[in-house]
Amino acid sequence: MVEFIWNSLLKNEKATLRKLLKSNILFQDLNPFELSLVENIVNVRNYRPGENIFRQGEVGVGMYIILSGSVTIFVEEIQENSQTAFNSKHTAVTHLKATDFFGELALVEDESRRSASASAHEETILVGFFKPDLLEIISRNPSAGVKILTRLSEVLGLRLRQTTARITELKRELKK
Repeated sequence: MVEFIWNSLLKNEKATLRKLLKSNILFQDLNPFELSLVENIVNVRNYRPGENIFRQGEVGVGMYIILSGSVTIFVEEIQENSQTAFNSKHTAVTHLKATDFFGELALVEDESRRSASASAHEETILVGFFKPDLLEIISRNPSAGVKILTRLSEVLGLRLRQTTARITELKRELKK
């Protein structure tokens, strides 16, 4: 009986993971075999509220997809006070929820440094997809690798356009 319940829980977890991966833009073009390859490579980890996922300035190794919970992305600014001590000020950039993903730039840059920090806002389960995972997929199934890289390029292009639009908007506001 215990084995049956255990197997049932594992099947539900795998189905949830597969559904999450299939709904993510990077993996949506993959066929069932290719999706299974990704499913068996990714890493799933739980984070406690307030636990750091990564810190600004660290070398990035990959991206994360939120399976459940939420994540706060923030930048840290070091400020010197009157006694020449240093304080860190955190400025929230965005708050991400289930199915959102972040950190994807680390998949394409060598020695990429994180431009912001990320921490779990609540109990959170993340799916990690790291650069060695992507390289393994490219090696084992080049067709799947091309599909993922094509979608990754689209995402990076979209985020660059959004950032450019936001900078333009802020410049206009500063001129007023």
